[in-house]
Amino acid sequence: MLCPSCKKSDTKVLDSRDQGDRVRRRRCCLDCSYRFTTFEKIEVPNIKVVKRDGSCVNYDREKLARGISLAFEKRPFQCERVESIVALIEESILLRKDKTITSKEIGEMVIANLRKIDSVAYLRFVSIFKKFGSAKKFRQEAEKLS
Repeated sequence: MLCPSCKKSDTKVLDSRDQGDRVRRRRCCLDCSYRFTTFEKIEVPNIKVVKRDGSCVNYDREKLARGISLAFEKRPFQCERVESIVALIEESILLRKDKTITSKEIGEMVIANLRKIDSVAYLRFVSIFKKFGSAKKFRQEAEKLS
């Protein structure tokens, strides 16, 4: 690790903290004593997502987090919840032998996690994911939660 101040490579880790999907490290340069923080994140292998129309795109963590955040819009929630759901989904994808997954499979994973956490966020997400065309379908799904 290069020191941002003197650009030497002799640094020492003073403190490490696990922050879910990344590790925060407090470092000190052994040459100039400059202290700085680094964040280490596990690199996700190249995951391909097969969309409903058959096209294939690269997995986008931010897109998944944005979709889940929209389900929680105007609900009392912490950003950590969204991050934990995304981390769980990524972990299950990475455990698969095949690094290609359908958007439907990802959506089902999101639905399973949201159902446990927040029923309103669950209904919001499932109504978009399953393309509810009427209030009747929405009501039927809400009744399943009761």
